[in-house]
Amino acid sequence: MASKQSLHKDGKARCHWAPPDDPIYTAYHDKEWGVPAHDDRLLFEFLILEGAQAGLSWSTILHKRDNYRRAFHRFDPRKVARYTAKDVARLMKDAGIVRNRLKIKSAVSNARAFLAVQKEFGSFDDYIWSFVGGKPLLNRWRSRGQVPARTEVSDAMSKDLKKRGFRFVGSTICYAFMQATGMVNDHGLHCFRHPAKK
Repeated sequence: MASKQSLHKDGKARCHWAPPDDPIYTAYHDKEWGVPAHDDRLLFEFLILEGAQAGLSWSTILHKRDNYRRAFHRFDPRKVARYTAKDVARLMKDAGIVRNRLKIKSAVSNARAFLAVQKEFGSFDDYIWSFVGGKPLLNRWRSRGQVPARTEVSDAMSKDLKKRGFRFVGSTICYAFMQATGMVNDHGLHCFRHPAKK
């Protein structure tokens, strides 16, 4: 997700995937994507949202984000971990989110796995950031085609998450999660958000 110049009305060059006519997408690109996230609840939110995106566009999920926050108790992993079949049935009737039973059930099981990781490592933050040595990986992509869909790091993350009982955490999903949470900075060199521009 980065590269090819996308010049907006404000005169700023952004990554190709940030459409100039979508304020929600623009705000996400400018304020969140690639920014290091260390809050466990936010990390859980992105883990669930990236899994929900599987097979769909990120735009679909981004525009349903507020609905997801409402439906999943603002992504409180302790509350989501206690969801029962009744809650799954409730969510399956919620038109504000992606009504996919496997994805909804995986959010519940992922919440339980998330809590187990917190208990083992002290925080999910400490665990997940260990895959990049605690520091963001900064890339210097010049073209859209250079940006990978997965890497050895996302492969390792995916393998370990699956071993711990997480679902919808394939390597491509893990790499998108890394991009979203700033574990890797994939803003293109032309983009005003790339650190080289500051």
